[in-house]
Amino acid sequence: MLFLNVLVKPFWIFGVERSVQNLVGASEFGFYFSLLNFSLLLNIILDFGITYFNNRNISQNCNILSKHVSNIVSLKFLLAVVYAVLTISAALIIGYDSRQISILGMLIFNQFLLSFILYLRSNLAGLQMFKTDSVISVLDRFLMIILCSVLIWGNVSGINLKIEWFVLIQTFSYLLTALVAFILVIRKTTFFKLNFDFRFFRVFLKRSYPYALLILLMAFYNRIDSVMLERLLPDGKEQAGIYAQAFRILEAASMFPYLFSILLLPMFAKMLKKRQNIEDLAKLSFVLVIVSGILLMNICHFFNEEIMELMYWEHVDSSALTLSFLMTGFIGICTTYIFGTLLTSNGNLKQLNIMAACGMILNIILNFILIPHLEVVGSAIASMITQVLTGLSQLLIATKIFKFRINYKLIISLSIFVLVSILLTAFISTLSYNWIMLAVLVCLLSLLLAFATGLFKFKEILNVIRERSEE
Repeated sequence: MLFLNVLVKPFWIFGVERSVQNLVGASEFGFYFSLLNFSLLLNIILDFGITYFNNRNISQNCNILSKHVSNIVSLKFLLAVVYAVLTISAALIIGYDSRQISILGMLIFNQFLLSFILYLRSNLAGLQMFKTDSVISVLDRFLMIILCSVLIWGNVSGINLKIEWFVLIQTFSYLLTALVAFILVIRKTTFFKLNFDFRFFRVFLKRSYPYALLILLMAFYNRIDSVMLERLLPDGKEQAGIYAQAFRILEAASMFPYLFSILLLPMFAKMLKKRQNIEDLAKLSFVLVIVSGILLMNICHFFNEEIMELMYWEHVDSSALTLSFLMTGFIGICTTYIFGTLLTSNGNLKQLNIMAACGMILNIILNFILIPHLEVVGSAIASMITQVLTGLSQLLIATKIFKFRINYKLIISLSIFVLVSILLTAFISTLSYNWIMLAVLVCLLSLLLAFATGLFKFKEILNVIRERSEE
């Protein structure tokens, strides 16, 4: 999964999506980016916690697959109608014009297809079919890359790249991927028919709504930044476009801990059901993700202008500063993907929802205060503060619930790694050599530092892999 996603998704983000933004301009792409994030705010209505809940259930009870697929597919169609009506109504209330509504309509359909794919993938992951799930996880992006590459670099005469074309290509790719995933899941069932069992719907939604509330709250503090930029500032579309330039790198970096969380959710759920000790797996996962996060944060802070100059044609200075703040918040995101996943697997939704509600309120307040004065940088600062505090909160909650021992050796090793890696990157960034070579040097030295401080241990990694393989 990591290999396929590292191969495909970065090319989509940095090759295709970046090229689209450069061709259409920051203002036009900001127009699309704010609409995309608006479509994500109520996205949870499409899923209502079904994906997380289903992944956990199928991991623990594979025999319920056929019954659940027949009922949940029907339920998702009904939820799609509710989602579309509410999202369009909200768009009309805040004053979106006809072009915004038109593109938003396409994005709404895309969100339904993507939600459907994620649900189907939750069945594959729950059945421990990780290789198949890995292929499906990149199929939509692979198709988009091919089609967008033809428009961008194929010298197709008579076709000017427009945001509308970009959205339609996504629609086709999601549709084909959903069809393939549906066929794979149906082959694992003993029967399938659309079953509108409203009693099942009530029971299922009652059990899954805490998951839905959590994702809704997190969606607000993760995605509302660009929407508020577009609405609060006179040049909001351009500011949202600048934010998108930096956010693209954060989104690509978040792929690594996100993939970890997908793998960890069924693992944690299965281990917790068997009452196995999850401390070693949690510690190993956290160390692998947080070390990588600190490395990326350092590179994006000390080489921020070079990265932006390499990727974009305009607004380099403001997007470089935005990147520094967003990537500092990435440390909180890494922590969330590990300990948030663990708490979700254990069903600690009440604690997570309280944390997420506080994070949403904090983020909105900070955006209202900072955006009018600092514009896009203010939004990045609001995101950084929110992500760090919510990540730390989940670490503390997990430590209390699972009674993790305070690992002083790990704390000291991690503190040394953070301090030395920052100083090392700061010094290397001042050298008069090609910055890409310097960034590679930082990666190599940071990797050696992780082993030298005892954060990375071959024996510990191999032991956990061996234990999981034997199961």
